[in-house]
Amino acid sequence: MPDFNPKRRNSPAKPTVWRHRKIKYQPARKKYSRRRKRIKTRSLVKGAENRLKNFRQASVLAVAITGFFLLLFSPGEAGLEQNDSVAQAPVPDSFGVADSVAATHSPTVLSGKEATDEALTALGNLWSGFFYNLPKMMIALGCLLLAWIVGWLIKKLLQKLIGRWSSSGAIISLVSIAVWLLAIGVALSVVAGDIRALVGSLGLIGLALSWSLQTPIESFTGWLLNSFQGYYRVGDRILVGDVFGDVYQIDFLTTTVWEIGSPYQPGYVNAEQPTGRMVTFPNNEILTGTVINLTGDFPYVWDELPVSVANESDLVLSLQVVEKVARELLGTYMEKPARQYGQLMQQAGLEDNIADKPQVFLSTEDSWTNLNIRYLVGARERRKWKSELTLRLAQEMAKPEYLNKIIPVYPRQQVQFINPAGMPSVANPLANNNSQPAASI
Repeated sequence: MPDFNPKRRNSPAKPTVWRHRKIKYQPARKKYSRRRKRIKTRSLVKGAENRLKNFRQASVLAVAITGFFLLLFSPGEAGLEQNDSVAQAPVPDSFGVADSVAATHSPTVLSGKEATDEALTALGNLWSGFFYNLPKMMIALGCLLLAWIVGWLIKKLLQKLIGRWSSSGAIISLVSIAVWLLAIGVALSVVAGDIRALVGSLGLIGLALSWSLQTPIESFTGWLLNSFQGYYRVGDRILVGDVFGDVYQIDFLTTTVWEIGSPYQPGYVNAEQPTGRMVTFPNNEILTGTVINLTGDFPYVWDELPVSVANESDLVLSLQVVEKVARELLGTYMEKPARQYGQLMQQAGLEDNIADKPQVFLSTEDSWTNLNIRYLVGARERRKWKSELTLRLAQEMAKPEYLNKIIPVYPRQQVQFINPAGMPSVANPLANNNSQPAASI
């Protein structure tokens, strides 16, 4: 390593400078490491809280299910069965109380033969209980089979009566669910034999489910609202949250769509055309988000195409050329949808003066002028019409008769000289070698 010499211009720097830099940045590293530790500790605490919450919900659900089976198969153990023999049991005399208490609390040791006999007796009781409850089980299965037949008949009948109504599917589904719930309640009542045990167990399970299944309950509520309010149907093109696509299937808890690309979201296709992917989202997005339907009651949307020209262009001529090309392309395409749109606006009490031809509006930008073409097209045909309109405009504006009249936008720089009074001036640098422009780009 060469020696340090302060008289030499190209002498290497002192090592102490590098040591000073290390000392300077060392506290920043410590601060960053402390911050990382705090973030890590915070994430660990958050994860522990989530696990504790899940464990609490699972514990509540487990207790409810345990109570359900206890009340279903042994209501006497749960205190719901009245035992008259307890009230009529003989009271021992005063001399035998101590002996009976001692006999109760004294441990009983069974021999191997007695334990085997007790196990066989318990197995025989279970087998006898199965044969005793077999008729109840058969009746319960018969109730479920009858519910399936009744539900199928009601479904066919409702399809004939209200099949054309938009909310018929939701009503049929709700009726089917009600029939099955009634049948399951009757079957459990037949098997359990004590309706109080059934009501108590269902209450416990409902309490547990309300805590642990909040998202499915909200999704089912969203399905009900969508079924009766008609936010979207199968075949509509919708935007819900970050999901944009055509509705393929609507279930009780979820909705499945064929994904559509968009220019404002990253994806495989940067336009409103199918990507080939299927996306499923929960129905609770209807309650918590915004639903945009592009093809609900009116399958057309307004679209705009900006055409940029230089400020030096003949704006009147440019406006006439752009409007002529747009009207030649669209022709009478906008007349029918404009009439439908006007009727919808009139029913809503809004402005019903809808243009049935493309319109062009001017807007100024930093260094150019935009000619915005506004037209009405189908929601699934936006890219096709915009591509065709762009091509025809390019061909028309490239004709020789519009040369130096319709000037396209191009990047450019401008140099301007300012005199001491602040006014623009024409400077001649050759006249005075010492003269310099006041401002230049």
